[in-house]
Amino acid sequence: MTTFVLIPGAGGLAWYWHLLEAELRGRGYEVVAVDLPADDDSAELEEYANAVVEAIGDRTDLVLVAQSMGGLTAPLVCERVSVDLLVMLNAMVPAPGESGGEWWPNTGHARARREQAERDGRDLAADEDLRETFFHDVPPEVTAEAWARGEPRQSGTPFAQPWPLSKWPDVPTRFLQGRDDRFLPVEFQRRVVRERLGITPDEMAGGHLVALSRPKELADHLEAYREGIAGVEDG
Repeated sequence: MTTFVLIPGAGGLAWYWHLLEAELRGRGYEVVAVDLPADDDSAELEEYANAVVEAIGDRTDLVLVAQSMGGLTAPLVCERVSVDLLVMLNAMVPAPGESGGEWWPNTGHARARREQAERDGRDLAADEDLRETFFHDVPPEVTAEAWARGEPRQSGTPFAQPWPLSKWPDVPTRFLQGRDDRFLPVEFQRRVVRERLGITPDEMAGGHLVALSRPKELADHLEAYREGIAGVEDG
């Protein structure tokens, strides 16, 4: 049985995946949604990878899905367990020796985000709590639940160390990007993914948190990947 292993982004909460997890389980797949040690200042990327490897246990037939900052961790896991497919979802793509903190200026992220806001007619300065950046397309009841849980803490430790791999792991890799992502804009991601992975991202409707805003459509894409299909049409 295929197991989808779901790695969250900053904050490290498995809760982020709960709607997608239910969708995938309803289709007959096993799902492992991982909590990461995001609030532990002693935890480096190695500890993040350890958490994923421990959650996987002895499972095989693995599809690893990495959201946002999870892109720093997922390739390390691929070096330690047998992964059939790595899916990068609205993810950071690190370069060898580059720290997570260096990723932002090296890729030109701030400019790309500013230019996207200008195209959208949005004022970045007015979005102090980033609600409009991250939750603009998430259903109100899901947004309310997330806000009630409180903002998870993300330690800066894993952003301070150089990314430890010398090259991308030899694992089939797909990249899926939300076309409406305001944090990692699609045009920005097209360039970064092409330059760093040499592939063209697949795209779907939705913002940065598509597992919360469009879990069914996301499950469709992941299931298609699992079946070896190049992509599926958005609903």
